[in-house]
Amino acid sequence: MDDNLPSRVRALHRQLNQYSYEYYVEDNPSVPDSEYDRLMQELIRVEEEHPELITPESPTQRVGGSPLKAFKKVTHDVPMLSLGDVFSEEELLDFDRRVRQAVGNEVTYVCELKIDGLAISLTYEKGRFVLGATRGDGTTGEDITNNLRTVRSLPLVLPEEVDIEVRGECYMPKKSFEKLNEERQQSGETLFANPRNAAAGSLRQLDPKITAKRRLAVFLYSAGKFDREKVQTHYGLLEHIRTLGLPVNPESRRCRTMQEVFDYIREYTEKRDSLAYGIDGIVVKVDSMDQQRELGHTVKSPRWMIAYKFPAEEVVSTLEDIEVSVGRTGAVTPTAILTPVSVAGTTVKRATLHNEDLIREKDLRIGDRVVIRKAGDIIPEVVNVLTGERVGTEKPYVMPTHCPECGSALVRLEDEVALRCINPKCPALIREGLIHFVSRNAMNIDGLGEKVVTQLFEKHLIHDVADLYQLKYDDLIVMERMGEKSVSNLLDAISRSKQNSLERLLFGLGIRYIGSKAALVLARAFKTMDRLSAASMDDLMAVDEIGEKMADSLMAYFSKPEVAALIDELKAAGLNMSYLGPDPQEVSAADSPFSGKTVVLTGKLEEMSRPEAKSEIEKRGGKVTGSVSASTDIVVAGEAAGSKLRKARDLNIDIWDEARFLEALKD
Repeated sequence: MDDNLPSRVRALHRQLNQYSYEYYVEDNPSVPDSEYDRLMQELIRVEEEHPELITPESPTQRVGGSPLKAFKKVTHDVPMLSLGDVFSEEELLDFDRRVRQAVGNEVTYVCELKIDGLAISLTYEKGRFVLGATRGDGTTGEDITNNLRTVRSLPLVLPEEVDIEVRGECYMPKKSFEKLNEERQQSGETLFANPRNAAAGSLRQLDPKITAKRRLAVFLYSAGKFDREKVQTHYGLLEHIRTLGLPVNPESRRCRTMQEVFDYIREYTEKRDSLAYGIDGIVVKVDSMDQQRELGHTVKSPRWMIAYKFPAEEVVSTLEDIEVSVGRTGAVTPTAILTPVSVAGTTVKRATLHNEDLIREKDLRIGDRVVIRKAGDIIPEVVNVLTGERVGTEKPYVMPTHCPECGSALVRLEDEVALRCINPKCPALIREGLIHFVSRNAMNIDGLGEKVVTQLFEKHLIHDVADLYQLKYDDLIVMERMGEKSVSNLLDAISRSKQNSLERLLFGLGIRYIGSKAALVLARAFKTMDRLSAASMDDLMAVDEIGEKMADSLMAYFSKPEVAALIDELKAAGLNMSYLGPDPQEVSAADSPFSGKTVVLTGKLEEMSRPEAKSEIEKRGGKVTGSVSASTDIVVAGEAAGSKLRKARDLNIDIWDEARFLEALKD
């Protein structure tokens, strides 16, 4: 091999990466396509003759590797929090007022376009791309490294050997979206409704070669891990990311007044349709990182940034019919059936009508021309009727008096607007209850989705939740789209669910007013199903967070003979009936981060009261005092923390925000 060949390969890498950056990120190529193709062909030829020179970072390796069987889970070291939303200038002024009250009047903001894509995290070690992940639930995402390697605007090697984790949005440009749908239409495949769905579907392909064909792009707008000594402002962070050759949206702008923020919003509201990519709003961020840290964040979102969402798009369609459905609680919900219409990038055929009172209030009639809006660009709703367009053939709608599923008379309970079916043997109640029981937040039986549950129910293989644990291989193998592997996996998932902690079972049973949080509180308090089912009204009311309505519902539920029989069947099937989680009363103080520490609480906590927080710290071996001194170990700073927080900073004391405090309690 020629001794100069390795250096030539490295030179080709640099040239091709530079040309890719100019083409895909700056949209300003310095060489014609033919020159890029010539260099790429040279590199391919060299690598074919000398495979030992192929590296993962080579521009030739972006076509995608071998298909995966599944995505691995990735835990984000710094949580990827969601954004709070506002929908008006008045709400933005409220945000600005809260910021200035907390940090003073000297505030500069950075405005950015809110790219309509999928949030991602990219990790570089010594300048090399090593991990790409989805946001997931903010704490845990999925490893999509192989798919992100196919994105041409994303450098695989940075010009500096830095360790950095950057975050942004992976999206599908409008041209790529149009071309993809043209190809799908020609091949008879279902079209994607909008670029965001197409980008999300492309990134979650198990075969990276498919992702590579989708022509995705990336804009980066923040970092979880970076050299904080180099950067003191958010705008500076964007520039730092940009100097590393990473794609940053060029439309970001510093704004020193709220008027400048409003001007930016109006400018890009007008330009929105002319951009090469989709946006669904404007993100406003406090520029100073010191002020960001002072403002902190809630459990869900930072207090130093907000998303202004564009006003919901409104269109006109025709109300073709109204259908009603029965949920697991028996509530009968009407749904508008519409002439298909595109709203905010998606095709809408149905819209919620909530209840009978809304239909009367809006005077909705079959055949009406109606205005449709997607609230927050998500939920389709009927805004109003264009009564001036009525021609006389429209028909008033009358809600059914009997359940469409079982024929029982519908009732309206006191203080409720919804009509309900109260027949406990109604097929709809049973079917919806089964779907709820197997859902992710309940028993989490993977593979038992709505369609499979409906099939099993309609074939009379299951009548209640206990029947799920009697299913056999022969019952399932004859089902539609159920092969041997699917059946085996499903039976394994059903078996695993028997070991769930009590709170999952309680929530899955669908007891009225008992959500997942109340189920956890009850499971912790009573420890076993037997104790809970035998509890008196006074016992239940003595549990913090359990009110009279919940207690009444529990007493009524456990008094039914059929419930006792169901619990006995589940016990016989081997389901766990005990709480398996940690007991807050028995936390080991020795292993606690608060053990032997002096803690000061300041500001308002959102998730618990000050006495509750004090109690939790003391259970874990900590001591809570009212003033900050040199002997203070930790200051937990909630919203609107004042002089104690300033003194803690002066004394260089460890300061925790509420999210870190709650995480420590969980640990």
